[in-house]
Amino acid sequence: MELNCLIVDDEPLALDLLEAYVKRTSFLNLRGRCNSAVDVFQKLEEERVDLIFLDIQMPELTGLELSGMIGQDVRIIFITAFEQYALDGFKVNALDYLLKPVSYPEFLKAANKALQWFEMKSFGKTSVRGEEDSIFVKSDYKLLKIEFQKICFIEGLKDYVKIFLEDASCPVVSLISMKSLEETLPSASFIRVHRSFIVNLDKVAVVERNRIVFGKTYIPVSDSYRDKFLEFINGKVIK
Repeated sequence: MELNCLIVDDEPLALDLLEAYVKRTSFLNLRGRCNSAVDVFQKLEEERVDLIFLDIQMPELTGLELSGMIGQDVRIIFITAFEQYALDGFKVNALDYLLKPVSYPEFLKAANKALQWFEMKSFGKTSVRGEEDSIFVKSDYKLLKIEFQKICFIEGLKDYVKIFLEDASCPVVSLISMKSLEETLPSASFIRVHRSFIVNLDKVAVVERNRIVFGKTYIPVSDSYRDKFLEFINGKVIK
């Protein structure tokens, strides 16, 4: 996979260094260099861009301000001389941040993180189906076979899902949308009970008020999904 990128910094020497780093990195394709955040909008209209290496401290429009104005399809790696900006960077969903002066090993590490993100995103759009009782998902550069009967519940995050398996100490994390999983999992056994949760009905053992209890985890049942879930539960209640 190749990523089209922009480099944005108001310091010419910093731009020269970033351009040299991009050219040393085989999977990065430089589509432009900008010396102000304002110039980025024009570049985004002219070029297909996946990734922006973006300085934070710039006149007219800061990198943080710019990041809130572009879509989520374009990801950002912040570059700054001030470490306190790191937290702000993650609040706007930056993939990573680099502290000046930027070394090539640190640059390459951040670029590889971006590459992994886009590879997982691409995989999530075309998830690999396995047998009728399982699927394959990509996690940490590996394809993992997930058997339906071992899934307890699934939690959706912003870009990822966590698949909690029976007798597993840690969930499987993968870049798959909740919608894709909901369409793939057998509807007879799996039901969405909340915008962020899908549960395996065969694993539901305790329901407390409007919550499903899995050990120490409490999963809320939201209003929009409650009727369908209660229909299943009521059908199992001995009267």
